[in-house]
Amino acid sequence: MLNKIWFAMIAVGMIVAGFNGRMEEVSVAILQSTEESVRIVIKLIGPMSLWLGMMKLAEEAGIVQGLAKLFEPLAKILFPKIPANHPALGSIMMNLSANLLGLGNSATPLGIKAMHQLQDLNRNSETASDAMCTFLVINTSGLTLIPTTILALRVGAGSSNPTEIVGTTLFATACSTIAGIIVNKFLIKVGSSQI
Repeated sequence: MLNKIWFAMIAVGMIVAGFNGRMEEVSVAILQSTEESVRIVIKLIGPMSLWLGMMKLAEEAGIVQGLAKLFEPLAKILFPKIPANHPALGSIMMNLSANLLGLGNSATPLGIKAMHQLQDLNRNSETASDAMCTFLVINTSGLTLIPTTILALRVGAGSSNPTEIVGTTLFATACSTIAGIIVNKFLIKVGSSQI
């Protein structure tokens, strides 16, 4: 579905540009945008590789399992229906760690793995479980301590003070995560009282 939406937007843009006689401007903008995206990707390869490698080392060294144990009291509150030693908790912890480090792209495969493991616990495969909804809220709001990807982009763009956004990023993501969890827990309560 998303592919169709993107295709429709591009097609409409090309048609409008054709009617307005601005196809040359659109062609130049497309070429410049693709060139800029390649530059951005190249600048992100280093930090992303570093943190993905660190996450893999942490997983292999058992640090993730240790963090999952440390996270267990909070996990019992946030995810009361997940069994104590279930692998989903480790995957959730890895995803949260990647988000805390501002590695949204790196967090995605970890989040997908966690969702698959949560789906194994789900009794109704047609409906998301409470744990899946809670994880989605936490993952989407993305509490970030160190916005690594944004910092790399700011450095690449030549910012004179790339770290000036760290405090506001932490505040904004903390507020969105807390608000998301409160609303999620409220909706879970309302939903369970209606059953």
